[in-house]
Amino acid sequence: MEVSLFLGQGFEEIEANTPICFLRHAGISLQTVSVTGEKVVTGAHGVPVVADVLFEDADFTDAKLLVLPGGVPGAENLSKHQGLCDLVRQFVSQGKFVAAICAGPMVLGKQGLLKDRTIVCYPGFETFMSGAKVVKDKASVTDGNIITANGPGSAMLFSYNIAKELRGEEAARSMADDMMVNYF
Repeated sequence: MEVSLFLGQGFEEIEANTPICFLRHAGISLQTVSVTGEKVVTGAHGVPVVADVLFEDADFTDAKLLVLPGGVPGAENLSKHQGLCDLVRQFVSQGKFVAAICAGPMVLGKQGLLKDRTIVCYPGFETFMSGAKVVKDKASVTDGNIITANGPGSAMLFSYNIAKELRGEEAARSMADDMMVNYF
């Protein structure tokens, strides 16, 4: 799988399901990975989602990008999963992409992986973004191999930016046009 998207109890449904749908529509292979030990993971608004695989059974060998949705307490639950934190550190150090939205960048920030990076996050979570330059005038930012977005309303742009990094701008724009996403 090219992309692994992680689900912790209390994830923000829009921030998980939008990238799932957009990237799969774009022909990008994506697996949803539960960090709960259970396949069914319930989002912050009570919507249950069946993950493709449990973290302990997942194969990340061919993964090019990790997606960390936000949500409360979803992002906090992701940041407490040692295996995921180790994987995120490995990806960042190898120059592979990590994409995080809303409160999701806290997984990176709590590990000191955002030092000198320009990012966005959900208002109020800036304290978790140790060493980062948090900007307020953008919905989604790519800085090197880190892609961030500020919340549920930017989920489509976030997904577009992920597709752009994996397939190029022309392919991402074509996919967005096919989905009638013509507002950015």
